[in-house]
Amino acid sequence: MAIPFTTKSSTMLENLSQPQRDRLAFIDLRLRMLGELKRQHLIERFDIQEAAASRDIALYKTLSKHNLVYDASSRLYKPSESFKSLFDPTAEHALIWITKGLGDGEPRNTTPGITVDFPDQLTWPKLDILGHVTQAIHQKCPLQIDYESLNGSSQRVIVPFSLVDNGLRWHVRGFDRKSGEFRDFVITRIRKASPLPDDAVAVHETSDQDIQWTRIVELTLIPHPDQPRPEVTLMDYAMVDGMLSLKLRAATAGYTLRKWSVDCSPDHSLRGPEYRLWLSDPLALYGVKNAILAPGYVAPDAREF
Repeated sequence: MAIPFTTKSSTMLENLSQPQRDRLAFIDLRLRMLGELKRQHLIERFDIQEAAASRDIALYKTLSKHNLVYDASSRLYKPSESFKSLFDPTAEHALIWITKGLGDGEPRNTTPGITVDFPDQLTWPKLDILGHVTQAIHQKCPLQIDYESLNGSSQRVIVPFSLVDNGLRWHVRGFDRKSGEFRDFVITRIRKASPLPDDAVAVHETSDQDIQWTRIVELTLIPHPDQPRPEVTLMDYAMVDGMLSLKLRAATAGYTLRKWSVDCSPDHSLRGPEYRLWLSDPLALYGVKNAILAPGYVAPDAREF
């Protein structure tokens, strides 16, 4: 745990009970990732009285005098421009809280004592950038970004509405005012991000207008016909009646099929031990823009007959 303040603040924090430190960590994380805090948030999350919530906020102010400001017009606290986290959460910690609702207390390194090993993720978003992105999503406001792509550098304004985990890295999906399209942006490629809370959002920029996001595709996966021992694949994926049925957003279908190495060729022609699954009806991906990411997929109008 890193305390980027005075020794006195660090000593005060160490002398608090664990439940109180957890509540302070919740305040810290909510300010950083959502950009707002009300007493009611503490009351509902920790089942405490209003007076106790007020004391926690007052204590947080004492420990980090310049971290939050009170917005009388909206009757809530917001992070100051000089905000520095009182605790030291990682991007992984913050994303678990955002996606699962877990881990909003003080970051700890304790485990149940069971040995676990898993592949490391090679990259995580910078927490400051991620915080600005999630604030804009939560507050439903545009976000100005400096973005790096394979085509070069650009400055653009997007209207973000969701984070997307593609299995390898994190994206933010939203309407891109520069191209006039809904797109995914890799968060690690954002150099700078600034929410624009006073900038209005037009109707055509909202998620309801994103056809790829609102369209749900139904896919049926079966054991790959050319792989040995299909009964093992049936067990691996808990298939029912010899198949695994998925309902995915069109905007994320390609990511899922790539992550699980699903052979999407019309004649199950991909070889290799990683291809244990086959998409039995590749035509289900027709019109899915990121189907290009699906292994072996060829659009019907691009096939040779």
